[in-house]
Amino acid sequence: MCTYQTELFDVRASAKTAEGWAPMTRAMVYVDHPIHLAAGHALMIDFLNPSGGPSARAALEMDAHSARALARAILTSLDSVPEGLLSDLAS
Repeated sequence: MCTYQTELFDVRASAKTAEGWAPMTRAMVYVDHPIHLAAGHALMIDFLNPSGGPSARAALEMDAHSARALARAILTSLDSVPEGLLSDLAS
């Protein structure tokens, strides 16, 4: 069952697209039926740059186990950054 709960937020990121590296300004996270992943439902993460048109997009489809592992790895990596470097990450 799809929840239609979508988290949409601004980001400052870059993603490699078919055309090369592109700035990404928005991210969407939601659960839905995947297009490519062999699963009934998946966590979807889309990075977009609306001003760049449809090709300025990078998408992930992940099973729940992989999504939770990624979330833990992101938090662990950020928590292990030496204090002096945090200002570089925060800008």
